[in-house]
Amino acid sequence: MTRAVAGTLAAIALVATGCGGSSKDDNKTVASTVDRTTRVEVVKGADAAGRFDPQAIYRRDSPGVVTILSAFGDSGGSAGDAGLGSGFVISAGGEIATNAHVVTTGEGASIRKASQVFVRFGDRNQVSGRILGFDPFSDVALVKVDPAGLTLRPLGLGSSENVKVGEPVAAIGSPFGEERSLSVGVISATDRAIESLTGFQTSGALQTDAAINSGNSGGPLLDSGGRVLGINSQIRSSSGSGSGVGFAVPVDVVRRSLAQLRKAGKAEYPYLGVSTSGVYPQLAERFDLGTDHGAWIQEVVAGGPGDRAGLKAGARRETFQEQPWRVGGDVVTKIDGADVREDADLARSLDGKAPGGKVRLTLVRDGEARDVTVTLGTRPLQSPRG
Repeated sequence: MTRAVAGTLAAIALVATGCGGSSKDDNKTVASTVDRTTRVEVVKGADAAGRFDPQAIYRRDSPGVVTILSAFGDSGGSAGDAGLGSGFVISAGGEIATNAHVVTTGEGASIRKASQVFVRFGDRNQVSGRILGFDPFSDVALVKVDPAGLTLRPLGLGSSENVKVGEPVAAIGSPFGEERSLSVGVISATDRAIESLTGFQTSGALQTDAAINSGNSGGPLLDSGGRVLGINSQIRSSSGSGSGVGFAVPVDVVRRSLAQLRKAGKAEYPYLGVSTSGVYPQLAERFDLGTDHGAWIQEVVAGGPGDRAGLKAGARRETFQEQPWRVGGDVVTKIDGADVREDADLARSLDGKAPGGKVRLTLVRDGEARDVTVTLGTRPLQSPRG
């Protein structure tokens, strides 16, 4: 998998030019004035009838989409090391949402933020930005600009909870530096799991066939009403260019991440400390698991929350349908009473829970059901499997 990462663009001049100065008129110095009033434009729905109108969406929302230029001059490389991505305005106070990988470099424990960030608007204004925080687990970052003198068009955040496959969507961003480009398509799939910057997976991602390329990272994926459904984040490609398989971090995940970044400048996630695989009927029959659904524990991190609670992984290895399995471990069938039908349900069930909280897992072990209470830890910056 190839992330739609912001590529290095050494030729881009990362200079924010200001206004001001003086002029002489009849030997008198006249101070020039600069309009520092913030203009916030409130927009209506792209199409009141609910039709998918790409032109209306573009007219409504493209002024709120920005290009983000990140400099990494203190990395030991050349002074021109830079990256380019996209973002979008989310508040009248100058807040901008984007991907974490647009304003950072590295992964896991070695990740670090850009030394400088500049934000370019559609009206040609280019100003310095400040990184308020970034969340490498969900690939979300929050950037702030001084709103004085700018015209801001905040985009409304929608909901990704009830998104359906086949719904039309639009993506706006700066692919290959071509600023505020529009592409359209549909939701190709929901509830995808994509790699984060830490080795852990981000669950619930939206898959789309709208063209997503390098430089689109951080831009919005929009519904027919012009509301943000997600942040365009990754592509799957063998060539490095878009091939009709792009992924967006769902807006419900983005919203939770932004709330933590505003409050603390970082995001924390609960940690169970196990690796699991989904159970299907043939697998259950082959290994006599005692249940035809659930998340089969394949690994328990030593010293982690699951290990301290007594969760068990299998001790022996076998192959079935050309896949290796660790046989003999627990199968998680419920979490706090909610069914775990497949592997992704376990991760989704932890959404919204906080480190230090407790969860009750219903397990099948050796054919018998039992309940185990686990005190959740804090997810480490680097996956133990990474």
